[in-house]
Amino acid sequence: MAREKVILAYSGGLDTSVAVKWINETYDMDVITFTCDLGQGRDMTGIKEKAIKTGAVHAIVEDARNMFVDNFVWPSLMAGTMYEGKYPLATALGRPLIAWRMVEAAKEHGAAAVAHGCTGKGNDQVRFDVSVQTLAPNLKVIAPVREWKWTRTEELEYARKHGIEVDATKQSIYSVDQNLWGRSVEAGVLEDPWVAPPPDAYQWTVDPLTAPDEPLEIVIEFDQGRPTHLDGEPLDAVPLIERLNELGGAHGVGRIDHVENRLVGIKSREIYEAPSAAILHCAHKELEFLTLSRQAQRFNTYVAQTCADIIYDGLWFSAFHKSLMAYVSETQRFVSGNVRVQLFKGKVTVTGMKSDYSLYSHELATYEEGDQFPHDTAVGFIKIHGLGQQTQARQQLLKSEPSVRPARIMPSSDD
Repeated sequence: MAREKVILAYSGGLDTSVAVKWINETYDMDVITFTCDLGQGRDMTGIKEKAIKTGAVHAIVEDARNMFVDNFVWPSLMAGTMYEGKYPLATALGRPLIAWRMVEAAKEHGAAAVAHGCTGKGNDQVRFDVSVQTLAPNLKVIAPVREWKWTRTEELEYARKHGIEVDATKQSIYSVDQNLWGRSVEAGVLEDPWVAPPPDAYQWTVDPLTAPDEPLEIVIEFDQGRPTHLDGEPLDAVPLIERLNELGGAHGVGRIDHVENRLVGIKSREIYEAPSAAILHCAHKELEFLTLSRQAQRFNTYVAQTCADIIYDGLWFSAFHKSLMAYVSETQRFVSGNVRVQLFKGKVTVTGMKSDYSLYSHELATYEEGDQFPHDTAVGFIKIHGLGQQTQARQQLLKSEPSVRPARIMPSSDD
């Protein structure tokens, strides 16, 4: 009788390499590894070969970079999602895509389960489990690292005992995850928030203090909220992000040091590098100031925070998120134009904007010749605008005893 199959999210690192053999032994299942290329900068051919050598019956490697940007990164950018105002959600955006593609692979290969290498302490276990259970409730989810509870030393010993080749050593300092949209670093000395991040924690960005002394100006063009051109050159999504990562990194842009609130109820100190995300979020937000109404801008602040929490918490496939993204898409219809950005010593500064859909009117804003603002209507507008406050003051606040007056709202005789 043929053994059941499981689709394992496979990175080629210590945890998932050991998991192949462990699942064979513990669950008596054939393992098919699944690796999504989201721009990790890894040798995908080598990963595939290693998976087979480790004991997988089949290894799938899928180039999902364009799918990642078009369906996850750009919608997130359009929504303005920055978790707790700092983290552009690089890893969190990749997990629902990987979960979705694993579910599709499980259907194709007739697998009974999917597996991942997440720990019981992190956010990724939630993102994988919830996404899979939403898309395919019939699939079992196996989480070896969460189950075996080994120390790193015990895990390395298991690998040695079973002849599993791993690059990791007991001296490994950091835990790193990266894709096109950003790089995250944790563990080691970074677990002490008082310790400044050592220089070797960063790989994509130079120290802002040693960055070039001359600023770099670039122009980014957006079409309905999506970046399309860099300095007048049309670029597909992946090369555009890669180019901005290079330019931003060379000027020290995109370093983030964040003590964040994890979904599982603990705080974690994370180091992020996200040059392209830092540049594009800044440029996109400023273009929205030019092209969106006051009401839309204010409401978008709430939508951005809510969407960021949804993505971080692993609820990408929720109906609520789908509804919010429909709203976001509607707001982006006129977020088109050019934004000039200066990169200098780790900072991103917008120095100019223009759009065919700009709501900025020079004729209304200017104090010089050509002013078309209807000044003679201002007095009537002011009277109507203040009418409610004046009525309440006359009927309530000015009649109240001093002891019941709201503190500091009505001036006192001592002021």
